[in-house]
Amino acid sequence: MAEGSTLQERYQACMILSGTGDALGYNSGHWEFEQDAEKIHTEVAKMGGLANLDVKQFPLSDDTIMHLATAEALVETDKDAPLEQLYGALVQKYIRCMDDMSGRAPGLTCMSSTHYLKVHKEDWRIPFSKVAGGSGAAMRAMCVGLRFPRPEQERLLVAVSVESGRMTHHHPTGYLGALAAALFTAYAVRGQPPVEAWGQGLMQVLDKAKEHVREAGHCVDKNLEHWNYFEESWRKYLEVRGILEGAGKAQFPEQYGVSERETFYKSISFKGTGGASGHDAPMIAYDGLLRAGDSWTKLANHTFFHGGDSDSTAAIAAAWWGALYGFHNVPPKNYKDLEYFRRLSAVADKLYRVAHHQDDQCKKWSMN
Repeated sequence: MAEGSTLQERYQACMILSGTGDALGYNSGHWEFEQDAEKIHTEVAKMGGLANLDVKQFPLSDDTIMHLATAEALVETDKDAPLEQLYGALVQKYIRCMDDMSGRAPGLTCMSSTHYLKVHKEDWRIPFSKVAGGSGAAMRAMCVGLRFPRPEQERLLVAVSVESGRMTHHHPTGYLGALAAALFTAYAVRGQPPVEAWGQGLMQVLDKAKEHVREAGHCVDKNLEHWNYFEESWRKYLEVRGILEGAGKAQFPEQYGVSERETFYKSISFKGTGGASGHDAPMIAYDGLLRAGDSWTKLANHTFFHGGDSDSTAAIAAAWWGALYGFHNVPPKNYKDLEYFRRLSAVADKLYRVAHHQDDQCKKWSMN
């Protein structure tokens, strides 16, 4: 963690820099939908490099709009209420945020699912879908880790990330991405070292997620039938990096430049588009975090500016990085004039207060 950054500042950085990553990775769709990473890096260089990118010229995408919706539901729901009330609040926030999607390229799965939720107001549970494995659940779940960061809150983190995720992406590959995004944020809040051990933690928590799905009782057989892809993909990735057991330093190739990263990102993707799925959006974000350390520039080069779904990987990676390092050496141009800066800042403060200023907070939420 960066010296001098308070926990409250790291909450701020988590939410705000996530928005920065989203905005820069998106670039009004020019970079999110660009498959040629070398072209993106060339354009960044022509614009004066990362330090000269003025974020006020980069609007937010759907990723941050839905992340804000999730965060605001988490802080506005009474802490004494059962989880069902929180889920209802999330549904309403997701429906309403669809009115703020002009020019933000919302995903088809998110749009169709929120329409379903709007029509079927009595329930947050949507049907299982074989094609709902995208990154739309992962990109908005980091704030769940800010809300439930303590080890003793892990069951709540699992329940809320899984259920909020499958409100739009009812497929394990999709909503387990939300679990990874939330869990790694909680690890970052705790300052849990080493970062190389986070992957092993995820592998252990997947069993708890499976238990939750069984206990929830909604489309259990279909979920379990499609469960293994996410887990097996992450296991292979951690083996490649030499950190499946959570020990030692991550192993990277001697040459790991733009073209080498692109080849690797495509190899771990579902259909050749890095970051487009629930398993590989947090995976690429994690890969970049491992490589970058406390360097904002390295993080951006690895997770903001690549071919594929770059705004989702950027939003996730920048959230984790901010929760670890605060605003350490981040150029003010990159975040000070971010769209919805005040809204992101306000909800970050509320998340910090509700998560850390209530000693009995983990006992307030009902798991019934």
